[in-house]
Amino acid sequence: MSGGDYFEIFGLPRTLELDGDELRRRFYALSRRHHPDFHQAGGVEEQAAALERSAAINRAYRTLRDPMARVEYVIALAEGRETREGTEVKPAVPRDLLEEMLELQEALEEARSSGLDGPARERLARERQGLVERQASGESAIVGRFADWDRAVETGSGGPALIGWFKRALATRAYLRTVIDDLAEALGEQQEAHVSHRRH
Repeated sequence: MSGGDYFEIFGLPRTLELDGDELRRRFYALSRRHHPDFHQAGGVEEQAAALERSAAINRAYRTLRDPMARVEYVIALAEGRETREGTEVKPAVPRDLLEEMLELQEALEEARSSGLDGPARERLARERQGLVERQASGESAIVGRFADWDRAVETGSGGPALIGWFKRALATRAYLRTVIDDLAEALGEQQEAHVSHRRH
């Protein structure tokens, strides 16, 4: 198994557009080869190394199979970081979105303090569904620019502008997710599968 970044672990090019089936095949092959159960006859050091390799393979797969985690990881690599944490300047949430979400959170607080009656619940549920749809649309737009990033890397031009665009789009997505989570909590609803990723 190659060392280094997550793409190298699977022997894949550092691109945003990935063949999910190929990634899965390589994951299963590496998992079988490095699973700790197959190294029990070895010494303590060999077992510890197998456990570490297995954990690295799992971390890499979880990141690369998720398009949003993958773009965050690629940006981190492009900026010389190993993880998505540690960026010095986080992009600001667009002002119009911020104002809209502040108004919505005020309405949420008002509904909480006066009790969530039928009309209030219905309104908040509609607002939440609208935000879920906007988040899905934003994620589609991000994925839609993966090919642009791969071309920019190949040609050596346009990368910094695209990083800025991705970071703004991801910041918007993270902010929407926070408000969606707040609304779901207030409504006592279970999170939908596509908004149940880790919060930023």
